[in-house]
Amino acid sequence: MSDNKRNRFVSFRVSDKEYEMIKKRMEQSGIQTLRAYLLKMAIDGYVLYLDLTEIQKMVSLLGNSASNMNQIARRVNSTGNIYSADIQDMKDNYDKLFEQTNKILGVLTDIQAKEVL
Repeated sequence: MSDNKRNRFVSFRVSDKEYEMIKKRMEQSGIQTLRAYLLKMAIDGYVLYLDLTEIQKMVSLLGNSASNMNQIARRVNSTGNIYSADIQDMKDNYDKLFEQTNKILGVLTDIQAKEVL
């Protein structure tokens, strides 16, 4: 939508408390301007801001696990042996992955619950 086609003016008053609440929600959404935030809210009804920190941690854990598994596979292929410490290391890595996955699922469940309300 081009700005030059926006020929309607919309204005409304809010209390100081309401204004602070709007500004706080705007900051949480990651939107930089009040105009953009209010327009987004008026058209879409909600703004979803995703903090991908937990997913980035999971991707890092996946990379570490893949690297460890590759090292173990090379050692097994060259020596024919696998050590209990290697197996324990893989179990520990997978436990961390499952823990991280559960965190992410918890966050997504919270988002879904808020959307239903």
